[in-house]
Amino acid sequence: MKLILIFVHVTVCLAMILIVLVQKSKGTEMGAAFGGSSQTVFGSTGATPFLHKVTTLTAIIFMITSLGLSIFFSRGTTTSVMEGVKQTKAPVAETTKAPAPQTGKTQK
Repeated sequence: MKLILIFVHVTVCLAMILIVLVQKSKGTEMGAAFGGSSQTVFGSTGATPFLHKVTTLTAIIFMITSLGLSIFFSRGTTTSVMEGVKQTKAPVAETTKAPAPQTGKTQK
């Protein structure tokens, strides 16, 4: 089960990277990168709604597989990351009061 979940996670991760790279940027046009006009790559209406839905779906699947992997790999392990660290006491600062400095005037 873990191996299947890892495979799906990596596949979705790569797909999400490719989908984000294919989407039209606000500053540059995708068609201009291939030598055509701005809207000829995905048709005259563009692919924004379709790619937006696919990006949302892959992001949801990515989050679910990330959560599933964290649950699967943390199951049965109750160790702490601080388990092997040696505990030492912090040095205590001295709190003795020093005499007040003399200003040259004496009290009578």
